[in-house]
Amino acid sequence: MYNYYVNGEWKKSKDAKIPFDDTGFLYGDGLFETMRFDNKKIFSPNNHINRLMNSLKIIDLQINQTIDELIKLLNTVINKNSLNSGIIRLMVTRGVPENNNPGIYISIKPFYKIPEPPVKVIYLKESDYPIIRFTPAIKSMNYLGNMLAKKKARKEKVFEPIFYNQKKIITECAIRNIFYLKNEQLLTPSLDLGILSGVMRDTIIKVAKKIGISCKEIHINLDDIHDMDEAFMSSTGIGLLECYWDNWTSDYSITKQIKKELFKSINNN
Repeated sequence: MYNYYVNGEWKKSKDAKIPFDDTGFLYGDGLFETMRFDNKKIFSPNNHINRLMNSLKIIDLQINQTIDELIKLLNTVINKNSLNSGIIRLMVTRGVPENNNPGIYISIKPFYKIPEPPVKVIYLKESDYPIIRFTPAIKSMNYLGNMLAKKKARKEKVFEPIFYNQKKIITECAIRNIFYLKNEQLLTPSLDLGILSGVMRDTIIKVAKKIGISCKEIHINLDDIHDMDEAFMSSTGIGLLECYWDNWTSDYSITKQIKKELFKSINNN
């Protein structure tokens, strides 16, 4: 059982509740950030909270807390729990309308079990799922299309779906970013496609450049995926995870180099 932060109160996880008329629950009117912490230390907290603050401006939602105050609150949640490493999630909603106060919720949990790589993926048309995107991208609490795609993936016994748009351009996974390697160059979908600039995504690009691997943020056509040399996904929870799809294989030689350097960066954070 874990200690959660619920609108200024500390609640055991089994007792933590969101008001029924909180607009985050009623309409998905809110934002969230999911962060990893290792040895009680949050990875790249400023990048996460800066993104949250910028997104709050986009949806015209004001909170009283500063960036430093939110980070301090997150660290307090970690210190109030016995977990040494895991996932912490901050949610900000517009709250109960008549109260005119935003809802702030923080939960914590251990890392989920990551399967042995590589993991299998499938490619799905965005038009088959209600994907909601904003410009610039925000981490909205409305993930219906993403969750329907995840359900499809589970049914097909694969780890993650990867979306492509009406022009057959790869965009992102349901809850992760996607990378490819071709001729020793790292390729990933560009932000003009409306995808989220993931904190781990940005870290991987920096790590790759540090070890001499150039990166291009481009439009990648679905028809070109079989010509790729390597592929992997990224997210806060998994870091980097090698992936494959039907009729395609790889030795992931460069991916493994990037992965090694990435986790060095995480551990030295």
